[in-house]
Amino acid sequence: MKKIILLLLAIVSIFALFAGCEKQKQEPETEQAYKKYSYTFLDTFDTVTQVVGYTETEEEFNLYAEEIHDRMLELHMLYDKYNDYEGINNIKTINDYAGVKPVKVDKDIIDLILFSKDMYENVGKQTNIAMGSVLKIWHDYRDEAEADPLNAKIPPMDILLAANEHTDLSKVMVDVEDSTVYLDDPLMSLDVGAVAKGYATEVIVQEIVKEGFTSGIISAGGNIRTFGKPLDGQRNKWGVGIQNPESVLDNSQESVLETVFANDSSVVTSGDYQRFYMVGDKTIHHLIDPKTLMPGDYFRAVSILTENSGRADFLSTTVFLLPYEEGKALVESLDGVEALWIFKDGTIEVTEGMKKIMKSYGASGTDGN
Repeated sequence: MKKIILLLLAIVSIFALFAGCEKQKQEPETEQAYKKYSYTFLDTFDTVTQVVGYTETEEEFNLYAEEIHDRMLELHMLYDKYNDYEGINNIKTINDYAGVKPVKVDKDIIDLILFSKDMYENVGKQTNIAMGSVLKIWHDYRDEAEADPLNAKIPPMDILLAANEHTDLSKVMVDVEDSTVYLDDPLMSLDVGAVAKGYATEVIVQEIVKEGFTSGIISAGGNIRTFGKPLDGQRNKWGVGIQNPESVLDNSQESVLETVFANDSSVVTSGDYQRFYMVGDKTIHHLIDPKTLMPGDYFRAVSILTENSGRADFLSTTVFLLPYEEGKALVESLDGVEALWIFKDGTIEVTEGMKKIMKSYGASGTDGN
């Protein structure tokens, strides 16, 4: 419940930005017919998802929003590693048959796995969807901590090291022609949590834009994807708020740390405040470094901006788990990627391209066309 409340507060902060822009010019004749609507659901990817967009009628918006919801629910079930669904082979099904036999799956699963393998090989090995055996241990310890906070513990390293022997991504065998996935190790399992939400969001945006929904924003927890521009006659760009990590634990803190302005882009944040438990006074978050098998310890948060939401989701975890200089070099080597780092002492570093779209550097939603 605390996690849902925090996500709702973050969404309120993000969408407050939409209403907070001053009117700079008269509404163009072509945009007078458009009105802003919103739609919220809570039953996918363990987060609150909100759709905001401009359409000519509420009925039109609701049709798009309901289609987005239905598609997100479908992808949620396919990418779920915890639950079975009648008539669906999903990530859990693949894990259940590890070392036994290939599992025939939907193309959406094949595409996600191939995308993740490609990113792992070409961008960075910090984000590995085959780390399920290690992440399950951390998940179980987090559940135990939430049930009994006074006895919260960190998993013993010997258990983590034993599980880490079963995280070889090359043993995830994908047969595109037969549409099957086989885990060639009976003790391995997939966990697509570091990429699935962003990937699903991107798939949905690509599909819904083709159907005619051309001005909107989807916020799925820390994953935000804008498409088109806001048709309010006032702004040329969407404003996206980046959450202040301190506001999660201290309600007196301003919840929006920074605002960036961008269209047809995704902003994804990975942080130590999004899913965690406490052991004494130490925060134990969910972003596990594959080198140490412990939570990453470089930053409070990393935000990535790039066009593709799946790529942004993958990179936000990867860069969070890299030392600053390595992460900066990686980001600067990639086309169309910008980043913002929040260090543990509150220091902020950003790429040069990110500065151009940040409110604190003078950018606004009325810039450009």
